[in-house]
Amino acid sequence: MSTAARRRAYSGPALFSFGFRPFFLFGAAWAALVVPLWLAVFMHGGPPEISRDWHIHEMLFGYLAAVIAGFLTTAVPNWTGRMPVIGAPLGVLVALWVAGRLAMLFPSPVSYAIDSLFLIAFAAVVWREVLAGRNWRNLPVCILVSLFALANVAFHFGPAGSLAIGVRVGLAAVAVLIALIGGRITPSFTRNWLNARGETRLPATAGRFDQVALGVTGVAAAAWAIFPDLSISGAALALAGLANLARLARWRGWLAWKEPLVTVLHLGYGWLGAGLLLLGLSALTGEVPRTAGVHALTAGAVGVMTLAVMTRASRGHTGRPLTADRATQAIFLLVNLAAVSRVAAPFLPTMQVGLLSLSAALWTLAFASFAGAYGKMLLTPRPARA
Repeated sequence: MSTAARRRAYSGPALFSFGFRPFFLFGAAWAALVVPLWLAVFMHGGPPEISRDWHIHEMLFGYLAAVIAGFLTTAVPNWTGRMPVIGAPLGVLVALWVAGRLAMLFPSPVSYAIDSLFLIAFAAVVWREVLAGRNWRNLPVCILVSLFALANVAFHFGPAGSLAIGVRVGLAAVAVLIALIGGRITPSFTRNWLNARGETRLPATAGRFDQVALGVTGVAAAAWAIFPDLSISGAALALAGLANLARLARWRGWLAWKEPLVTVLHLGYGWLGAGLLLLGLSALTGEVPRTAGVHALTAGAVGVMTLAVMTRASRGHTGRPLTADRATQAIFLLVNLAAVSRVAAPFLPTMQVGLLSLSAALWTLAFASFAGAYGKMLLTPRPARA
């Protein structure tokens, strides 16, 4: 029986018929909750468990981990031709993720161990599927997911000062993952859309330039993770930022401006280049706030690219048209405005509190809107006609 046939033979709850369904839905709901909760505690006081460290952890290793899991449990079977993780095994993965979120509200060594289980188990699943499918091209994805899992462990259990190291390693792995996967899907989906409309000006095909840009990004991310304040790390980051922006320009995204579902991928990748460049300038000059670069990567590249992937995958795999309706366009606008507000905040000290509040509100609206607009299609079976 083929992979597609085995998937169709699944007769359990629709929520567990595809990895993207529970992880995108729960991840979006968590992203909509974490930011306003943390901001409320930050401004007005509250439970000590809802700390700055909790906020950082839950955005990076909570919400983002869920979206990565949703994407890869859906994409890896297409890469390998193997049976996807569905039904009870998928339910176990989701339960581990939920357990981690609950555990982090009661910090202790035991809760940290519980939280660490999800990414370790997920990394093991990705390795098993890629190796069993002899899908050697995607071994770098396995390595990056493993680094992400180890960064979470370092966040919890490393020596003094490892909190920052764990965050940097996690962000570095995610930045390279966006450059790798985003660098595949953005020009591919752009090319498909342009081809369908008879456009002859197409994205540049992948080649040596892309390999060099990926290599520079990997080196720069590793240098920043280990030596964030060295000038050479800053120079590597700035070079990586420029290389990724040049790579983006080669994909001719402006030609697909009429379809937001394609355009948003270019915006997300643009945030990656901008974030790397801002981090580099911060280390090189000291004039650019580091937090601007960090949030260009997190609120910008991560926030925009995850919603771009979540909307497209949800629509495609549930049989909806691959075009952005008004609700989806609103989601894209909200998350980009949230990123702009958050990145601008450290540059405008007198407006910082207002911009932080605005960014939090826009971010929450973006992810709550995704949960509201896409929740039904994620919870219910694919229409028979689709």
